[in-house]
Amino acid sequence: MDKNLLIMTEMPEYFVSLADKNFNTYKLWLNKNEDDYLSEIRTDMDAIAVMGGYKITPELMKSMPNLKIIACYGVGYDAIDINYAKSLGIKVTNTPEVLNDEVADTAIALMLCVYKKIVDADSFARNNSWLNGDFPLTKKFSGTKLGIVGMGRIGKTIAKRAEAFDCKISYHSRNKKDVKYKYFTDLNQLAKEVDTLCVITPGGKETEKLINKEVLSSLGKNGVIINVARGSVIDQDELIYSLENNLILAAGLDVYTNEPNIPEKLINLKNTVLLPHIASGTVETRNAMGQLVFDNIKNYFENKSLISEVV
Repeated sequence: MDKNLLIMTEMPEYFVSLADKNFNTYKLWLNKNEDDYLSEIRTDMDAIAVMGGYKITPELMKSMPNLKIIACYGVGYDAIDINYAKSLGIKVTNTPEVLNDEVADTAIALMLCVYKKIVDADSFARNNSWLNGDFPLTKKFSGTKLGIVGMGRIGKTIAKRAEAFDCKISYHSRNKKDVKYKYFTDLNQLAKEVDTLCVITPGGKETEKLINKEVLSSLGKNGVIINVARGSVIDQDELIYSLENNLILAAGLDVYTNEPNIPEKLINLKNTVLLPHIASGTVETRNAMGQLVFDNIKNYFENKSLISEVV
């Protein structure tokens, strides 16, 4: 297909190979001076493929007069100015559904790791500390009260898995959903009622620092927070303060405010389990995401319906 595709960030080989075979591809991340490279090619670009975190500004879109579609590799598209894209007639797509299971698995894994102190127990065994006595007792996860912040596709998938652990599930979201779980309009009240608060709401300005000092205080000294959403959703400084001062029990995090930079204070804390944003990070899921990015772009230029259009 004689269309020019700008791949803005390094992406899995499965997608890149598909793109190379079907489009004229331009790989921004391979160029030392990205600004100069963009200046050379911008007027010729028909499409953009981008990982979720790379910011697509109005200035960038305006500088590409032939740009027709931005295909985001990920569910979150908060780094793209959606309203401006719409004003220019640029389509935006993302990759929902295909990563629901993987992110839900990671959320449950983080909960189990935090409650059972799996990471510490692994080190304990490897260091032969067992020779000097048993590993300290941990907390039971089954039967606990789980609050989910964001009852979308992934939130529902997390809830389904938590049911197998006999968790009592409730949730907070912008609107009440057609689910059997208890709905809280007040996030602070939800935090007061649960043992674990799992965050899986979309990122962006609307949810920036949604989990703030007040919510963390409501969660309390026995509360656990899990974040598999966006780092921006939690006030990271307040989270660190709450963990340092045992105002909450523990945290399991896959995302951070300024990735890939994780604050040293978080790293040094003993009541955290930290992952490098790997919630959807399996070969199978990433390939499925790449296929969906490719299919959306291909469909657009073949005048077919987009599979997962945002605008």
